[in-house]
Amino acid sequence: MYSPPPDPTDAQRLADAHDKAAATLGAIPRGPLVWGWHGRTLSRRADHPEHGACWLRLLAAPADQAGGKLWTGTADAAHSVPHAVHRPELHGLHDHSDGTNAYRAELTSYVSSPACAPSPVLRRELALTTPWWSSLRTSLKHLAATRTGRVAVRQEWADRAVPRFAGVPAPQVTEWVTVHGDLHFANLTLDGPVLLDWEGWGIGPYGYDAALLYLYSLLAPATAERIRQTFADVLDSPHGRAALLIVATELLQSASRGDHPELVAPLRALVSNVTGA
Repeated sequence: MYSPPPDPTDAQRLADAHDKAAATLGAIPRGPLVWGWHGRTLSRRADHPEHGACWLRLLAAPADQAGGKLWTGTADAAHSVPHAVHRPELHGLHDHSDGTNAYRAELTSYVSSPACAPSPVLRRELALTTPWWSSLRTSLKHLAATRTGRVAVRQEWADRAVPRFAGVPAPQVTEWVTVHGDLHFANLTLDGPVLLDWEGWGIGPYGYDAALLYLYSLLAPATAERIRQTFADVLDSPHGRAALLIVATELLQSASRGDHPELVAPLRALVSNVTGA
């Protein structure tokens, strides 16, 4: 869930680290604090004398776990993902550590348009325009062709996880493209759309982003159907069905840890439909 850490001491520690990063980057924080998934990130609007309105996001991790794909996602996207993919512009980075915990602060352009939803699981229908859907498809097309050494999903993981959590043999992915990796309506803005949160992007199965957006929207059937129609050429292909099964597995694995249990029944129904089980 999007919430502060359960321990108020941790919440204050991150708030202090956010203030320190803002001062170092020359930004003045304004507005409310915005917590990320399980309090792992902390963000806030900020003003900068050169860049104007910005967004300052702080990522925290134990010092011995800092680094890696999630740590460098925003910076890697700034260097590699073309501007044809609508995303915030990176203005500055700041890394520091208190010895026990490490922090990375990212100063990006401020996106004034709100996100389409407050959390990944869509719980209400959205009325998005045809140009909005066309723009999303264009961004994903340019992203798919981006060259990167980052990996979002591995076949080895699917081979282990699909039988365990979905109860069916793992599909063998034969077409790999570059994907956003966390495409849901909390990471898409009402205007544009602008694609937010670039922590997990990298190589993944063809159709992965469309499948993730679709499965996170199953509780809003009209919107889910619009996704299905918009990406019919992707999701109705053999590659797309493999992506649906892999994404369903990921969300079922997440549900086994207590996240979005309300999706379990529709996800299992989808697995049965995709596999004919």
